[in-house]
Amino acid sequence: MICLPTIDSAFQLLRHLTATSNLRTIKNLHARLLRTGILFDSLITCSKLIFAYTTTSPYKTTHQTLTNFFNFLNCQNPFPFNLLICEYCRSGFSILPLQTLSFMHGHGVVLDTYALCGALTAASTVRAVEFGQQMHAYVEKSGWSASVFLGSALVGLYARSLIIEDAEKVFDEIPMKNTVCANALLVGYTEAKLWAKVMELVRTMPVLNLSYDHFTLTAALSSCAALSTVDFGGQVHAHILKRIYNVKNDVFILSALIELYGKCGLVGKAAQVFNLEGFSGREEQTRDVVLWTSMLGAYGRNGHYISVVNFYKNMLAEGIRPDGVAFLTVISACAHTGQLNLGFEYFHSMVNDFGLDPGPEHYSCMIDLLCKAGELEKAWKMVGEMPCRWTDNCVPLWGALLHACKDRGNMYLGRLAAQKALELDSQNAGVYAMLLNFYARLGMWDQIDRMTQLMKGRGLKKDAGRSWIEVTS
Repeated sequence: MICLPTIDSAFQLLRHLTATSNLRTIKNLHARLLRTGILFDSLITCSKLIFAYTTTSPYKTTHQTLTNFFNFLNCQNPFPFNLLICEYCRSGFSILPLQTLSFMHGHGVVLDTYALCGALTAASTVRAVEFGQQMHAYVEKSGWSASVFLGSALVGLYARSLIIEDAEKVFDEIPMKNTVCANALLVGYTEAKLWAKVMELVRTMPVLNLSYDHFTLTAALSSCAALSTVDFGGQVHAHILKRIYNVKNDVFILSALIELYGKCGLVGKAAQVFNLEGFSGREEQTRDVVLWTSMLGAYGRNGHYISVVNFYKNMLAEGIRPDGVAFLTVISACAHTGQLNLGFEYFHSMVNDFGLDPGPEHYSCMIDLLCKAGELEKAWKMVGEMPCRWTDNCVPLWGALLHACKDRGNMYLGRLAAQKALELDSQNAGVYAMLLNFYARLGMWDQIDRMTQLMKGRGLKKDAGRSWIEVTS
């Protein structure tokens, strides 16, 4: 028999039963709540009970469960439904808030800003654009369009769905903007890689009397890194040092700074950020795998391959567990330094010592390592031994092998590699271009004429390269 002297006891038991998905005991508790009258005394208890039912069997009984409780309570108060939407969002059940809002609207329960914001947040998570557009229309008709909270949620919906023009339009129409809605738009710009727009919005925020928070500054640094605009990035760095207290504990900002300086070729600056004063004793644990991996990338990107290997050894000595990105960087460094055995050692360590599953990019590094060492037969064998689920990702690997065969003058393997790549992607202009270079190196001009005509017939053309530079006055 369940003893429930207080409402708090019911809350605690409901939380436990929901976590364990014990539907039978939830029903027994439901009966007990009815007999003791607790269910009649607390709308919060009712919401908690609905949450327990619907999350124990998600997406199937939501509407019927809500209908049963609605008829039982005859409740037009939005409070329990708002609480329910909040619980769903916080627990990661992104479809259920949308179903709850639809139920509220269909049964005449008032939709306030709490319900709409929660449902819009859930809609942005699952990219439910059509549902979000319907809510947007309701917001406009209900006169809620001036709300900065709803505006931010709408901007977030469109931004996360990469409908950038609509996100910008909603942002511009918010009369009293705040940092939250600006950050929501920055999310869209960042996911769409519209780095110039990120910088433009960040520069505009002071004009709109909007302050920068940690997310704003991280987005600004990411855009500076993508565009290699070190001058503006330095200004952001200066602002961080002046305004952000205890920045050494913000791993996201620090890794963004390291990424910025690494991509701009300022490895010394990146190392200074990594070795910020205060990283000593217990605080040294703040430098987690993200920072170590960012610094590894800064060394590798700028050709400091010996430093990559040494830094990786220091990383292990500090007790940091490397991730797949770290292994990708260090194996690539081994390829550039010709350390074939060490590269294989790290590749096997990735699986045997750390239980990581190598991806196509790791195999690509190993193929590159073997090709640069002249081990073309072994590279061919490794490509053929890759898991079947990565077959579609093998085109760059066959291309790398073709490039190595061109350098080594191995016509037989080179033509086979090209054939394999074109079997997977017959419209890949890059493979045709490498094959043309391969034939040119071997003086096979008749094959070049035939290949050129074939490319023209298929409408293939190699894209021209482009560069981006920062111009300062």
